Amino acid sequence: MILRALGLGTDPAGGVVESGSGGRAATHLFSDRRDAGRQLAARLEHFREQEPVVLGLPRGGIPVAYEIARSLEAPLDLLMVRKICAPEQAELAIGAVVDGATPQVVLNEDLVERLGVSKDYVAMQRLDQLAEIERRRQLYRGDTQAVDTAGRLVILADDGIATGASVRAALLALSRTGPAHLVLAIPVAAPNALQAISSMANETICLATPESFDAVSRYYADFEQTSDEEVIDLLAASRYGI
Repeated sequence: MILRALGLGTDPAGGVVESGSGGRAATHLFSDRRDAGRQLAARLEHFREQEPVVLGLPRGGIPVAYEIARSLEAPLDLLMVRKICAPEQAELAIGAVVDGATPQVVLNEDLVERLGVSKDYVAMQRLDQLAEIERRRQLYRGDTQAVDTAGRLVILADDGIATGASVRAALLALSRTGPAHLVLAIPVAAPNALQAISSMANETICLATPESFDAVSRYYADFEQTSDEEVIDLLAASRYGI
């Protein structure tokens, strides 16, 4: 496997981007999501003394985030993103509701205006998605409160980026909560998608950006769907320092 080291550079839009490999990449850069998390943790070690909070996007981002939090001895939480779809167009997202101590609504204002979507419709969808977020949070974490990210160094992790829609919504929502420093940690990403969202974080650390990117799953030997049970177990293990 021939990889091109890109090193540390500055994104034209202002964010710091650290990417480990470009060019054509072979499959199986990672044995599984937890292996990807351990590899990322090694690149994030310098944040240990800043007492970071680690957030994972469920479900696939949780095993990645778990290994980062475990290595850095940091608290782990999940950050859920639920799409708001256009009226009668279930495949067209006009925004998202993002979980957290203070849930946020992120809208594509241009699309909302173009489609003539009413404020009442958005408000109703917000309530519906918040109810689903609360149901899932109860499933995953019981009565545990969401970690407050205000004034903290926050590391957001997922298992990869293809289009970046969910990560974009999560970063925008997190930026509104007033973190001291926001870091996006991704094992592998499509180069164009990563470039488009990198400036939304203070730092973006990605281990591989293959020019021939076609699907996140291609770069994992084991990419079985992360189950609800695994999410619950990893969150509990992190809580008890296992």
